[in-house]
Amino acid sequence: MLLEAVFHRPKMNWAFAIDSHTVQIRLQTKKGDMTQVSLLHGDKYDWENSNGVKPMECLISDALFDYWETTVTLPLRRLRYAFKLESEGETLWFTEKGFFEETPPDSWGLFEYPFLHAGEIFSAPEWVKDAVFYQIFPERFANGNVLNDPTEVEEWGGKPERTNFFGGDLQGVMDHLDHLQELGITAVYFTPVFEATTNHKYDTTDYMKIDPHFGSNELMKDLVAAFHERGIKVVLDAVFNHSGNGFKPFVDVLEKGQDSPYANWFHVREWPLAVKEGLPTYDTFAFEPIMPKLNTENTEVKQYLLEVARYWVEDIGVDGWRLDVADEVDHAFWREFRAVVKKANPEAYILGEIWHDSLPWLQGDQFDAVMNYPFTDAVIHFVTKGKLDAAGYAAEVGHQIAAHSKAITDAAFNLLDSHDTERLLYRCKDNKDMMKAAVALLFTHPGVPCIFYGDEVGLTGGEDPGCRQCMEWDKSKQDLDLFRFYQAIIRFRKEHPALRTGKLRFLLREPGSPIIAYERELDGEHIVVAVNASKKEASLSLPIGEGRWVDWLTGEEAGVSAKEKPAASGKKKAVALTLPAYGFSILVKKDKAEKAL
Repeated sequence: MLLEAVFHRPKMNWAFAIDSHTVQIRLQTKKGDMTQVSLLHGDKYDWENSNGVKPMECLISDALFDYWETTVTLPLRRLRYAFKLESEGETLWFTEKGFFEETPPDSWGLFEYPFLHAGEIFSAPEWVKDAVFYQIFPERFANGNVLNDPTEVEEWGGKPERTNFFGGDLQGVMDHLDHLQELGITAVYFTPVFEATTNHKYDTTDYMKIDPHFGSNELMKDLVAAFHERGIKVVLDAVFNHSGNGFKPFVDVLEKGQDSPYANWFHVREWPLAVKEGLPTYDTFAFEPIMPKLNTENTEVKQYLLEVARYWVEDIGVDGWRLDVADEVDHAFWREFRAVVKKANPEAYILGEIWHDSLPWLQGDQFDAVMNYPFTDAVIHFVTKGKLDAAGYAAEVGHQIAAHSKAITDAAFNLLDSHDTERLLYRCKDNKDMMKAAVALLFTHPGVPCIFYGDEVGLTGGEDPGCRQCMEWDKSKQDLDLFRFYQAIIRFRKEHPALRTGKLRFLLREPGSPIIAYERELDGEHIVVAVNASKKEASLSLPIGEGRWVDWLTGEEAGVSAKEKPAASGKKKAVALTLPAYGFSILVKKDKAEKAL
């Protein structure tokens, strides 16, 4: 045993409550090192009569470690525990005090979950895990009212630049609700809609007002109601890390300097405010002089921003917030923010923009989810760039799943592109088979899928501003085959709970191979996904459970490999598959399956 690889901590993603009387316990060991891990558990006040040993299962693996997991029911909501490690005839016990050869004689020195408090259970809104999101960049989605266009508006469909405008607005969104409903969308995420000077609106000048070029607060309220009538939730983008330089408190500081009553609303390093050799004398987002960083530890700033959070949820009716640059705002502010938002609507979704390890924000006291860019990178590096082989992709996914509780994983905001990245089709070098393979991974992965506007009709474009082009509304110029594909895979996800909250188990993940295969399972429902991330056709023998398996794409029954006869009931059999270049197959184990497309 490599004891240095064994790790556990009685909190975070290693020990967490999943309901009012059940905790989930995890342990890390070196990959392939243990033949069995078991959990010794009991009540610390009645150890002699309550202790027992329960085998753990290997939840998943990454490049270096196996992650073992089990659940324990706590009648009195208290737990002490230790781990029994078995490897090639060797047995050790792992406790809070270290490793021992003898079984612990009592509960002293064991790991402890002191008391299960229901209020500390991580719980995202119930509707989120079933959602299919669609991201809208309002300035480029549709121009529904030319009367509110900026004076310098350009013809719709022109080349996107960092500073140009095409007149997209909220009325344009209202005019195209049928498109979103037909596609199968159940939630939309808007990039900022509040008054600002730029086309992207991340430089807010008034947080309580819809930008006049987009519409009005009244129109936003009507739009939210129209979405709700169609069963679609609405999430707005909040930029609380920084404001724009037209924000009235900042304008006052520019004019009055240290004498301004708003001087402490911002982080000023040197007076007067200026830009010296490209560096502002005040903290900003990155080095942008037009985006001064807000001091969210200031009481007045907090009061203002928390009222903003309350107003749009309670008075306008939006269903949540996406929080820009969320990791640069203090944790204390986000805890107060959550309290205000959840009081206004307990089912509001709080989504943080964090590109790195986000567990400190996902303890149930701040965010419900973050934008899952680590998943984005794994798919892009596997399917489009070839930087990951199947083993590498499985390792990345395994690490992500092990790093979070299942409740966090099920609510994660999964995306393949956004206003901050190259578009998916561009990343796929305009290869739509490659794009479909990536989308298949997105829609069969744990978490909540999001589509960037226009991907479904074939929009392409490089990094910002290329990814922010105008939506194509001319049907003759839309890729309708791609649209039907998105419709079908959205419908498929909705029909199968296993794809939303089921377990994930890898079936094929060989080093050097471009073929990944995994199974999603929930309550007896089994779905197997195989993806070929190469430019060559591939034949494979897929080890799956006995039963009738139907190909979702064709509606045909999958054939048993000629090399292997079907095994006895409950055993494994092999299905022979041929995947075209950048092709995929989704097999469903059930009595009936209809052709998808």
